[in-house]
Amino acid sequence: MMTTLRIGTAAVLLAGLSQVVSAQTPTPAPPAPAAANTSSLPRTTPVGDYRLAPGDKLRVEVYKDAQLSQSLQVRPDGKVTLPLVGDIVAADLTPIQLRDRITNSLKEYVTNPVVTVIVVEASPVTVYVMGEVLQPGSIPMRGPMTVLQALAMAGGFREFANPKDIRILRRIGNTPSVETIRFNYNDAIRGTGAPLFLMPGDMVVVP
Repeated sequence: MMTTLRIGTAAVLLAGLSQVVSAQTPTPAPPAPAAANTSSLPRTTPVGDYRLAPGDKLRVEVYKDAQLSQSLQVRPDGKVTLPLVGDIVAADLTPIQLRDRITNSLKEYVTNPVVTVIVVEASPVTVYVMGEVLQPGSIPMRGPMTVLQALAMAGGFREFANPKDIRILRRIGNTPSVETIRFNYNDAIRGTGAPLFLMPGDMVVVP
């Protein structure tokens, strides 16, 4: 009888000890999720602020100076004319960049000038699609536009078009120089590259 009691007591003690050990043993943490590879994520938005273009109508306000405050239009040569400072290149600048340029030019004549540049009316912005498309011509830009969107608005390709060797001709700043950007339509529709956004005045040539 005593032997049976001792065996039962030992079994209870061992069971309690195993529960204590189990409670003290830390549970393995789940593996951390793999970090996302952001280097290959496509760029879905265009980069850069609005840049002034010939034909844009501006209002330049110089604080507490009604004579220097002017309503202007960017000329075809990309410049505007202000009292005291004369001609200033405005095309291809953002309104903030033009503000800073006018401010620096006025410091020679005005103490601590405070300048504001307002775009009153932007000139119509277009891109051009030409070559082996069904509807070549100019396309108005009413917001950010990719090459794929411009090609769709041009009606798509003609039968013998070469979509692998499309070229985008883009003017470099306010100069007559032009850069050529290669675009492969087949790669774009497979999603292997980031979206290519057009700039105002770009010409898309489909061979």
